[in-house]
Amino acid sequence: MSDKPISDLRRRMIADMTIRTFSDKTQREYIRHIAAFASFLSRSPDTATGDDIRHFQLAQVELGAQPPKMNSQASALRFFFTVTLGRADLAHQLARTHYPRKLPRVLSPDQVARLIEAAPGPGLKHKAALSVAYGAGLRGCEIVMLRVSDIDSTRMLIRVEMGKGRKDRHAMLSPQLLKLLRAWWLQCRSRGWLFPGRDPLQPISTRQLNRVCHMAAEAAGLGSWVTPHMLRHSFATHLLESGIDVRVIQVLLGHAKLDTTARYAHVATNVLRRVMSPLDRLTLPKEDPPA
Repeated sequence: MSDKPISDLRRRMIADMTIRTFSDKTQREYIRHIAAFASFLSRSPDTATGDDIRHFQLAQVELGAQPPKMNSQASALRFFFTVTLGRADLAHQLARTHYPRKLPRVLSPDQVARLIEAAPGPGLKHKAALSVAYGAGLRGCEIVMLRVSDIDSTRMLIRVEMGKGRKDRHAMLSPQLLKLLRAWWLQCRSRGWLFPGRDPLQPISTRQLNRVCHMAAEAAGLGSWVTPHMLRHSFATHLLESGIDVRVIQVLLGHAKLDTTARYAHVATNVLRRVMSPLDRLTLPKEDPPA
């Protein structure tokens, strides 16, 4: 912890975020962006003008800031001006950066099988964790926070507490995944975290999970671009290809908007191949045979 005193302005903004139940991660990110803005101004950010905002965002572009960072800064500044300062007139001058969203990269079922099989040991811990990513479509941050008690074998569900957006939901639990998780539990006998870290009192970190996934991808002869989140993309895409309704997949993934889930239609090649072109439905006049 830093011994540097917290200013009244920062304390007020933290209180505003706490009242709105922002996550700790979001609070730290917002404070960091406001501190960067104050550093750019060389004075308190509550004295900012519209020109200051314009010059700050222009400077960020010139420094090579990518659209996700630009939009994150804009969200933090918008909250600061609108809620903490009550200056919505300044918030309206913030520009958001629009950019094309890339299609998710997915693995084929064969590649997924090779990846999971190549998960490093000892034991079934990493194989089970990667299987949860693909078998239930969970995010990495959701996998590492699972507890043994979240596995509901009676209803064949996985309880996900405080997922993205601080929302609880249920994910599917397949018989094969349950069998693997039971085998892993018999090895670890954990009464708390489903995937304990080096310190049994703490869960495995998302960084460790990513490292394990990269190791498995290398051992399986796949690219270094493979991540645990790619298994989530593959889960959704393969469900769509097998004929599962996109609205059901939306619920399983915990997406707030159907548009987010609909992206997988662009990479579900089996679905695209099953669609008949309207041209093939036409009855075209037969051509006369050549003389």
